[in-house]
Amino acid sequence: MFDPKRLFGVTTLDVVRASTFVAEVVKDTTLSPEVVIPVVGGHSGVTIVPLLSQSSHTLPASLGQPGLEILVNRIQFGGDEVVKAKDGAGSATLSMAYAGAEFAEKVIKALKGQKGIVAPSYVHLDADAEGGAKIKNEIGKNLTYFSAPVLLGVGHDVMMGEAILTSYLSFTVVRRRED
Repeated sequence: MFDPKRLFGVTTLDVVRASTFVAEVVKDTTLSPEVVIPVVGGHSGVTIVPLLSQSSHTLPASLGQPGLEILVNRIQFGGDEVVKAKDGAGSATLSMAYAGAEFAEKVIKALKGQKGIVAPSYVHLDADAEGGAKIKNEIGKNLTYFSAPVLLGVGHDVMMGEAILTSYLSFTVVRRRED
């Protein structure tokens, strides 16, 4: 029998990219593993929505709106950057391996009973009926799956976190939908 609380996909790669690019913006790439940027949406291009307003590290004010838009675009199309760097002869396999290992480590910790483990995951919105309804309402679409922060736990204790969109990102989602 299908249980939406037991099905989730790895979207850690988008979070790893966002963290790396924000660490570059704050001019300290050693911070990359510590930077936390929730990423919601899907896993291709404009469906990737980094919640930069919820960054664990403050973005420099000098970044401004144009810099913010460039950063969002880079996060959304970071995979293309890697393919171009490899001249079409490969993709971000090392990045995906790192992201997969990071995700697996979180799942193992949660299975061992550690509390408070949050992992970005592509989930069935019925896994958390209230949170799923809120996301559907905010986005304005009848979605079945969406990437959101998930609190991992043993058994059926998987609950979707609340994805809060800033006015800029709400605008971005609406603008992309109109394109």
